[in-house]
Amino acid sequence: MTTETVKKQNFIEKIITQDLEEAKVQKVVTRFPPEPNGYLHVGHAKSICLNFGLAEQFGGVCNLRFDDTNPEKEDMEFVDSIKADVQWLGFKWDGEVRYTSDYFDQLHAWAIHLIEQGKAYVCDLSPEQAKEYRGSFDEPGKNSPFRERSVAENLALFEKMRLGEFAEGSCALRAKIDMAAANMNLRDPIIYRIKKAHHHQTGDKWCIYPSYDFAHGQSDAIEGISHSICTLEFADHRALYDWFIENLPVPAQPHQYEFGRLNLNYTVTSKRKLKALVENKVVAGWDDPRMPTISGMRRRGYTPAAIRNFCDSLAVAKTDGVVDVAQLEFFIREDLNTNAPRAMGVLRPLKVILTNLAEGHLENLSAAYHPNREELGNREMPFTREIFIDAEDFKEEYSKKFNKKLSPGKRIRLRHSYVIEATDFVKDDAGNVVQVNAVVVPDTLGVDPADGDKPKGVVHWVSASHCVAAELRIYERLFSVEEPDKDGDFMSVVNRDSLRITTAMVEPALAAVAAESNFQFEREGYYVADRFDHSAAKPVFNLTIGLREDKALNAG
Repeated sequence: MTTETVKKQNFIEKIITQDLEEAKVQKVVTRFPPEPNGYLHVGHAKSICLNFGLAEQFGGVCNLRFDDTNPEKEDMEFVDSIKADVQWLGFKWDGEVRYTSDYFDQLHAWAIHLIEQGKAYVCDLSPEQAKEYRGSFDEPGKNSPFRERSVAENLALFEKMRLGEFAEGSCALRAKIDMAAANMNLRDPIIYRIKKAHHHQTGDKWCIYPSYDFAHGQSDAIEGISHSICTLEFADHRALYDWFIENLPVPAQPHQYEFGRLNLNYTVTSKRKLKALVENKVVAGWDDPRMPTISGMRRRGYTPAAIRNFCDSLAVAKTDGVVDVAQLEFFIREDLNTNAPRAMGVLRPLKVILTNLAEGHLENLSAAYHPNREELGNREMPFTREIFIDAEDFKEEYSKKFNKKLSPGKRIRLRHSYVIEATDFVKDDAGNVVQVNAVVVPDTLGVDPADGDKPKGVVHWVSASHCVAAELRIYERLFSVEEPDKDGDFMSVVNRDSLRITTAMVEPALAAVAAESNFQFEREGYYVADRFDHSAAKPVFNLTIGLREDKALNAG
């Protein structure tokens, strides 16, 4: 009898298992089809993990295909960022990167096929008129006056559209389905529209572009996708997906399945709103560490393993829901606690002079990078007569409330070092403590004092003469309320204090670390060397997350 817990299959896994058992499909082929009109966000991470994960789980493959049917809003910057995000998360797509534009010739031919079958027509209604003719959920639409054009006329008009002889918005190619259909997506949807825009892949070859609904299912069919997995907003589009598959001579018969999208509290994931944050300079860019984009989370110091573990923990269900951001933060802390090397950085430096050490005293102490990860090795920590501790670790007078702090006549242990005892302190004209004088208790490196007077507290520190000044970027949540979209004005609830920049004194070893190196600054939080700005000459670290959940912040 095994003690292993068997993970319950979600509804998509059950479908795939049954399809394989019944030989409905021979091989699982999925795809991740982003539109390159922005950076991917945390919601896309769930979709990436699901599509690539299912392919891996069932011994299949997953394609990366860019839905590049809207050139006016697309850019190669977005293409490149999406490829980098997928690879950073640890996934590998099958073969070469694919583009819907790879299939433009075939899609154009299939549009002609629909015209020849009497199932598509060129419509001259303006966008405003088309909207009026479409009807509503309560009223059926009415047929376009151009719906009964002959096949020959439609073929000629569609060719003129292709040749650029008509202005944008003057006409469109529409499928002839049912203007009275209860599902409004079936009310003669647009197949092709005129867009005289340069395309990042096809250049100026085309001035007509297929709609998403026309291109998506057919691209799936061309690629032999066995399970086309979408989020719930596409559920009403499935009937149209199936109609095109049934009415075109496609080489395969893919099926679409929908699952609930990922929504996080304290977060917006609409590309339009994320773009507004960038364009209004609320953030420094799409990869700003406060953004819920994958690039932003990467720069913040979130790890691929933590994001994947988070996504794997989420239900794959047929309903949408809101996930507490604390659930994501749990996996970030769990991964970093297990894997991040330890280091020391003093955010509020207070000088301590160890008066019983000689001027110029230098002792190189050795400290493990991680208490449970010997393979991470050790680093040298210079121990000198003058050191910095955090100002909050000193109190002018002893009290039981602060019995783990340093105060005159009391002892504390320096992390990885000696026990020290404060003797007196110096204030400036404003009454602030600017220097503490102390002595090193002899023979206490790694052991308790021989006199039995054990220190109650352990504090972090750095050598005043060998430390390095580092820029710290302290990030908090970008929005101050749990539901930024609740009243429709997400900009009004932006946390204007979501970034604070300060300087810390850090161990000298931290200056030379590679960009994107994660560390736990002991007693302070988890930090990462900035992906772009960190250098040995100017170390820059971003706060990834605090050591523990902030209950006050979660209370809103």
